[in-house]
Amino acid sequence: MKITKITLFIVTGLVFHTCVTNDDVADAYGNFEAREIIVSAEASGMIMDLDIEEGQLIEKMQEVGWIDTSALHLQKQMLSAQKEAVRLKNRNVMAEMDVLEEQKKSLLKEKERFDKLLEDGAATEKQMDDLIGNLAVLDKRQNVIQTQMQNIQAELKVVDARIDQVNEKIKKSVLVNPSAGTILEKYVEVSEMAVIGKPLYKIADMSTMILRIYISGSQLVNVNIGQKVRVYIDENEKEMQEMEGIVSWISSQAEFTPKIIQTKEERINLVYAVKVLVKNNGSLKIGMPAEVRFGSNN
Repeated sequence: MKITKITLFIVTGLVFHTCVTNDDVADAYGNFEAREIIVSAEASGMIMDLDIEEGQLIEKMQEVGWIDTSALHLQKQMLSAQKEAVRLKNRNVMAEMDVLEEQKKSLLKEKERFDKLLEDGAATEKQMDDLIGNLAVLDKRQNVIQTQMQNIQAELKVVDARIDQVNEKIKKSVLVNPSAGTILEKYVEVSEMAVIGKPLYKIADMSTMILRIYISGSQLVNVNIGQKVRVYIDENEKEMQEMEGIVSWISSQAEFTPKIIQTKEERINLVYAVKVLVKNNGSLKIGMPAEVRFGSNN
């Protein structure tokens, strides 16, 4: 009877050992990541509204808040008034140019008349010289006004450019989410001051997660970009959930195994980083550990 118990114990131990080690050793281990984006302010001022919360799913190009633009609107009103003043000055200069044109036409007619009188001896050379001198003065005045008109047009362009700048600042004061995803962290609250470049919140697309794993040089020849792999995460204490992943990137340079992955002895080994894309069914979180098996097709 004792021999039977010992035999059963040995057989049971062998079977248990086989179940644990047979296809239960993963080819690689790693942790999940996501493409994170830190959204920063593109304008300065008090935050008047920021309608987001951590964990919230928001869409691309969704308006999530706005920054106070009262000072910008006042600046725009001032520039609009300045533009109107420049336009008025331009109209006055153009009116002056019209007057000079009429004067020039009159002098040219007078010159034609003096040319005939001069031929008939009814006018003197001095009268003709005076008339030509007056035409020259008019030409100079027209050149000066033409230069003024060019300067006014340049001034109008400068004012228009400043108005465009203010409009762009007003546009950037509206907080528009750049990418669909889940809010991971919120850094500011309503009534706080924002400055250009200040982080407002962090967002990540959690629909497809990135599993960063590390493989040895001997495994490298059996892993290819676009290859499908089996990914396992802990479902409970005894069972693991299987998911499909696709290799999207393989590092071209070897590195020492990261400290968070392996023991001190194993960290002396050179490994290659690999990224595996995994569709998130809602159970995957950033930082969650997972293991990968490449399968028999390697």
